[in-house]
Amino acid sequence: MTPPGAKGDHAAALPTADEIAEFVEQSGGKATRRDIARAFKVKGDDRIELKRLLRQMADDGRLNKAGKRGLSKPGALPPVGVIDIIGQDADGELLAAPVSWKEETPPPRIICAPGKGRPGGAIGVGDRALARLNPIEGGAFEARIIKRLGQSAHQILGLYRRSGPKGGSGGGRIEPVDRRSKKELAVSKDDALNAADGDLVVVEMLPDRAYGLKRAKVKDIVGRIDDQRAISLIAVHSHGVPVGFSDEELAEAEAARLPELGVRTDLRDVALLTIDPADARDHDDAVWAEPDDNPKNKGGWVVIVAIADVAAFVRPGGALDKGAQTRGNSCYLPDRVIPMLPERLSTDLCSLREGEERPCLAVRMVFDAQGVKRDHTFLRGLMRSAAKLSYEDAQSAADGAPTAAAAPWAEKALQPLFAAYRAVAKARDGRAPLDLDMPERKIVLDKAGFVDEIALRERFDAHRLIEEFMIQANVAAAETLEAARTPLIYRVHDGPADDKMEALRSYLESVGYAWPKGGVVRAANFNAALAKARERDEAEMIGEVILRCQSQAVYAVDNLGHFGLNLRRYAHFTSPIRRYADLTVHRSLISAAGLGDDGLSDAEAEALAATADAISKHERRAMAAERDSVDRYVAAFLQDRIGAEFAARISGVTRFGLFVRLDDTGADGLVPVRSLGLEYFEHDETRHALVGELTGSTYRLGQKVRVRLEEATPLTGGLRFEMLTDPEPGDGASKKRRRRGPKPRGPAKPAKGKGGPRRKPR
Repeated sequence: MTPPGAKGDHAAALPTADEIAEFVEQSGGKATRRDIARAFKVKGDDRIELKRLLRQMADDGRLNKAGKRGLSKPGALPPVGVIDIIGQDADGELLAAPVSWKEETPPPRIICAPGKGRPGGAIGVGDRALARLNPIEGGAFEARIIKRLGQSAHQILGLYRRSGPKGGSGGGRIEPVDRRSKKELAVSKDDALNAADGDLVVVEMLPDRAYGLKRAKVKDIVGRIDDQRAISLIAVHSHGVPVGFSDEELAEAEAARLPELGVRTDLRDVALLTIDPADARDHDDAVWAEPDDNPKNKGGWVVIVAIADVAAFVRPGGALDKGAQTRGNSCYLPDRVIPMLPERLSTDLCSLREGEERPCLAVRMVFDAQGVKRDHTFLRGLMRSAAKLSYEDAQSAADGAPTAAAAPWAEKALQPLFAAYRAVAKARDGRAPLDLDMPERKIVLDKAGFVDEIALRERFDAHRLIEEFMIQANVAAAETLEAARTPLIYRVHDGPADDKMEALRSYLESVGYAWPKGGVVRAANFNAALAKARERDEAEMIGEVILRCQSQAVYAVDNLGHFGLNLRRYAHFTSPIRRYADLTVHRSLISAAGLGDDGLSDAEAEALAATADAISKHERRAMAAERDSVDRYVAAFLQDRIGAEFAARISGVTRFGLFVRLDDTGADGLVPVRSLGLEYFEHDETRHALVGELTGSTYRLGQKVRVRLEEATPLTGGLRFEMLTDPEPGDGASKKRRRRGPKPRGPAKPAKGKGGPRRKPR
């Protein structure tokens, strides 16, 4: 077989992503990198570019990793396979997952087609079945049940409700916390594990009967629903975030001792300041600046960024190291932090606490008057933080009205820092990183742990100062390690995929934004569109679309650069207390600069690629838990406002409904497509709109609407709204309907899918 794009026996140009995807499909859905290189006659240095292209396709979801070097068609499932029924969607249809799924990415969405179930009743949640799997729109599959195979091994987290009077023989019922699972489960008294009414429990399914509710058995009791802390507990447990530390880890942490000065550089008299959120307990970084006295660098600045020396306490291969790698990062929830390291380290020995001596790994950077970095040097030091300031404290000094905490440092420390930042900001603006400064909201809890308010996070120059100095330190780390040819884990962010860019271009043109055709896509192109959107009061709408077309930032040993920051090389170095990636970079720097014997080990260096993949997954796990926890707190905050009306914007458009974001709280919820009236609405993916088939009327992304809250479910974090605003008028039947002709009468059934906002890549 000659693959598309192959050119006889001569070396060919790199294949396109479409050609590679077609080749993998023609190869039975799987191929190795070597297969692809041979098929397209890619040789020599072009193999590096091919590897980069394949990695980009994997990041964009166009290929899945299969084994060490294999690649497979995304969502590839056999025509017939074994599935577990794991839940129900908002329309009551059963959702399933493949039993055998060895890919690194999540399995495709499987929707069970209506049809005959087993004798005596329909198949349901907790069943395992043999099914025919047919691809449908959106990369999902439709399962047609062939045969029920028994109960699945799927475990469910739910709320236990006792049936009948206390001490009765009725047992209880389970309300699953997963918003996709709407059916209750029955638990007998003998299978309840002495669970009390209101307990959060983990259950497994029991052999089924032909009628009545599915049966389950309690395997573990994990908390109480009337405890506000249960909101985060549900999110943590649902996503498998590791909690707590082993006895070995705690013993290592207790045995840790602060190092003496020795050969370290003495930084104790340097006025290094920590600037963090007011409620921060762990302090990774401290900063200092002064004018450069070098006459050859007139108007230049010297900046020191000092970072907690976690490598001095967490040694490769030890219990603390293994535990930190398993967690990957700290997880930040509204009511708690699940730390990567025990508090003995995270908030004490490693934390750069005010007035206390702490070991650090620091970088001294020299910038010219235009903010361009001229030189940098890494050193291992001993420091004493001069002051612990909040962002508000630091900003008050910049604004000329320092708080009591900032006043002693306003002139001698904070003024030089802000002056140096203004210089560095010039270079940043010239670099033109992606300017996606999306609004963020913070959940504020009262003393009892209940939501007091949902506030918009303020953004100060003090935030930008710390961010920019951290970025510069991260760049310096990557440059030093590359120059020393020392292995490292990069933080990479690839550019948008071609198909996503084509969709974005079509959408922007449809709403009156010009976009250059052809050429290399740069962050500056997006920034021009965002600047125009701010003038039109459409920044949030355009920002959402631009954000969704971006690739996901990940950790990798191959340097793809960082598209969002517009940097050629970038490595996370500045937060080793809460990110394992940073700890590996610290160890690499210690080895490269000869700063100790506790640097990167040979075993670690060989495993860096696997480590990068693992901590990328752990980061996504923590982000999902954080997002779900916020959703549940918001639902709890709004549950006593059922029936209230809200101003909102449409923040997402899917085949099964509209996501709306409330103006006052930023809460996101769903308006199901079935509730939009009698007209059948079709999803126009290019326009990010739902279009009425008869009238052509539309609900579009970014549209201002008014909605009524119909349902708020803290247990699942779900919010459901009713649309009160009419669609924007159209010009008659939609294009699809005109092409297809009349549609048969009868109730319309919405398609299935998944949507919603994503986070800005960093």
